[in-house]
Amino acid sequence: MNSIPIDWASVNWVYVALLAVFVFISTLIGNLLSLNHRGIGAFLSAVLFAAAFVFWTYYPHGLPLPTSLTVAKAPPAPSAPPPVAPAPVRPSNPVTDVTPPPNPR
Repeated sequence: MNSIPIDWASVNWVYVALLAVFVFISTLIGNLLSLNHRGIGAFLSAVLFAAAFVFWTYYPHGLPLPTSLTVAKAPPAPSAPPPVAPAPVRPSNPVTDVTPPPNPR
């Protein structure tokens, strides 16, 4: 049997514990509200957990705990700006008309 290797050092344990607390509380509240009816309790637990998860993940509450499973990566180092082409050199001749001058007779 092949197993998927897990890099235990890369697991965000604070996030896992936080989600486990959400599940525990939502299950407890769901069972209390359903008066120990298993189906209703499971449904209420799922709805309460979904609400808590969406609130925690997407609401800007400003708490220092993690809000997603992705690891934040440092932005790439800024590279040198692309070279700028030199400005075109304007001729010193002030004449801008390209028609030939009239022939003097």
